Amino acid sequence: MGLLTKKNVLNIILGIILIGIVSFLFITMYLLNNGNPYHNYLVNKHIPAHLEQLGYTGEDIVKQQRIAPKHGVNHSVYHEHYEVIFKDEPQLEYLYGLTKKEKNVVQFCEKETLIAKNTYGYMTTEKTNHSESECIGYLDNRN
Repeated sequence: MGLLTKKNVLNIILGIILIGIVSFLFITMYLLNNGNPYHNYLVNKHIPAHLEQLGYTGEDIVKQQRIAPKHGVNHSVYHEHYEVIFKDEPQLEYLYGLTKKEKNVVQFCEKETLIAKNTYGYMTTEKTNHSESECIGYLDNRN
């Protein structure tokens, strides 16, 4: 009448494997829907601070948020990045990224333009009011 018979040990092992598989599925779904929590933390920490250093306040910005595009972007920056819409240029959506190596904030050269109410789509690389002197290509370095 031992507690650890072969059948009990097998049930315990199968239970652990089942818990592992279910946990893996939940973690994968979380990461796909919410992004990497560490990358989210870095982006939300560094990019708003960078905008403040440039002198922008909440009054200058209509919208700012972290985004995670569904397609590949420049591999020198984290996949999650930041979109900013300034009050004086509501027709443009500026995109900022955070470099992986040195954690520097960079602006992408491409800006998305307003194509319909609350819908941004076409990319432009023209110099605008809030263009920074140095920028990187949004779709460069994707190999």
